[in-house]
Amino acid sequence: MNLNEIKQLIDIVNSSDFQETIIEEGNFKIILRRSSSTAAPQTNPLQAASAPSEAPLALQLVVKAEPVSTLIDSRSPIVGTFYQSSSPDSPPFVAVNDIIKKGDVLCIIEAMKLMNEIEAEVSGTIVEILVENGQAVEYDQPLFRIKP
Repeated sequence: MNLNEIKQLIDIVNSSDFQETIIEEGNFKIILRRSSSTAAPQTNPLQAASAPSEAPLALQLVVKAEPVSTLIDSRSPIVGTFYQSSSPDSPPFVAVNDIIKKGDVLCIIEAMKLMNEIEAEVSGTIVEILVENGQAVEYDQPLFRIKP
């Protein structure tokens, strides 16, 4: 949506009885709202220059963060230390661009001297490894991004 289209929307709303209009297109959302006073609303929207009316029309542009395609985060089920392999001399369980199947071991998280194998919940391709070997991880912290 370009600036001219936004100005046209402002004109349409100004000539109507609407107090608020929400328009969503693609990855952004526009909220057109009449304010009850001449002061800018608390959300600090842009004040739109428009035709005279009883109450000025406030324009709030909200860009929604769309998920990066359909990537799924594999998250830590426990608090502990993240390890990419079973021993320092072993190769990592997975690397970026590896194709995995549901149930494949992705890493080990050590918690209270116990080594817990973390398995893939979905099949797909490893797109990103979000933690480093030996790093402490929290419960529900994203570890991997997987493209199903």
